[in-house]
Amino acid sequence: MTYCVGLRLNQGIVFMSDTRTNAGVDNFSVTRKMFTWSVPDERVITVMTAGNLATTQALISLLDERSKIVSERNPTIMELPTMFQIARIVGETLREVIEQSGPDGQEAASKFKATVILGGQIKGGKPTIFLIYPEGNFIEVTDDNPFFQIGETKYGKPILVRAYDPEMSFEDAIKLLLVSFDSTIKANLSVGLPLDLQTYAADSFEVSDKPRIEADDVYYQTVSSSWGEALRNALTQMPSYKAD
Repeated sequence: MTYCVGLRLNQGIVFMSDTRTNAGVDNFSVTRKMFTWSVPDERVITVMTAGNLATTQALISLLDERSKIVSERNPTIMELPTMFQIARIVGETLREVIEQSGPDGQEAASKFKATVILGGQIKGGKPTIFLIYPEGNFIEVTDDNPFFQIGETKYGKPILVRAYDPEMSFEDAIKLLLVSFDSTIKANLSVGLPLDLQTYAADSFEVSDKPRIEADDVYYQTVSSSWGEALRNALTQMPSYKAD
């Protein structure tokens, strides 16, 4: 399992993903789940993956390979004119990988499923995010649904729903995501640090520094402890329940 979030703000997009993979309770490892392609002053494309590791690695390898020799592989994510068309290509590639992994039919293929968050911007369009399903179909963020989660979503979603504001700064959005991830990590062993973070400022067509937040990161520890303390204080200040 994993946990990834793509959050659209008025000023751009914030991406965050965990890095934990496991094959049992005693076999954990660290694997990157966030990948970015860019052309300066023209496009930035970021993909985050959740699901079967062999499937997601094959998907990223295919997208990467097909993006490097543009003249021989048409179309590619590096030359398509819209993010919508890139979402179609990523969806088709994901479906292709899953079908090839399950030679005995849909029942076997279901074991190799994966889900993808695709986000970014191409010159002439707006920053956007897509959620791509194993079947290859996808949906796009809207004002009513301004973020997507994949993987272990249930523990971190209530925090995002309550506190999200499209006007918030990158700094506040990162704090919000850290609280969401911290709650998920504390509730589910299959999600864990370190976390990968990336911000994209609208119309910049530049990839931000992509820091990796380790378990001993001072800022992460401060957010985690402050969130817990604030919640405890809020509970003590609430009216007590009294049965009739």
